[in-house]
Amino acid sequence: MISDGSPAPDFTLPADDGSSISLRKLKGKPVVLYFYPKDDTSGCTQEAKEFSCLVDRFEAAGAVVVGVSPDSAKSHQKFRSKHELTVRLASDEEKTVSELFGVWVEKSMYGRKYMGVERSTFLIDKSGKIARSWRKVKVPGHAEEVLAAVEALKD
Repeated sequence: MISDGSPAPDFTLPADDGSSISLRKLKGKPVVLYFYPKDDTSGCTQEAKEFSCLVDRFEAAGAVVVGVSPDSAKSHQKFRSKHELTVRLASDEEKTVSELFGVWVEKSMYGRKYMGVERSTFLIDKSGKIARSWRKVKVPGHAEEVLAAVEALKD
């Protein structure tokens, strides 16, 4: 499992706009990589909206925000359009990147065990290292907390 201070694993994933998102190409600026379970569910929608509301402030701090889930790029397009999201969304259908970051885990609901994404966020600094990570994220106020961490990187 990766931890704070370790290099972030490089990846390239398809994005909701038909392009691709590569961590290597984002080097030199802070990257907020947030993993969420599924498009258009209540918690995931709230999280995407909160990051979207703050995207201008993230950009002013020089950071890029990318949401990642196992949904398809087409699903991401619909999700982004329906909720007027301004964050970019990357599709990890093979769960490769989720596994690299240690967020594809066994979960349990109503006594049933299954594999899924553990809601997590990683702040990657300009040099490509994990500056801070949040696991088992509770959505309310999370985007604000991440923004404060991004702004603290500038100091």
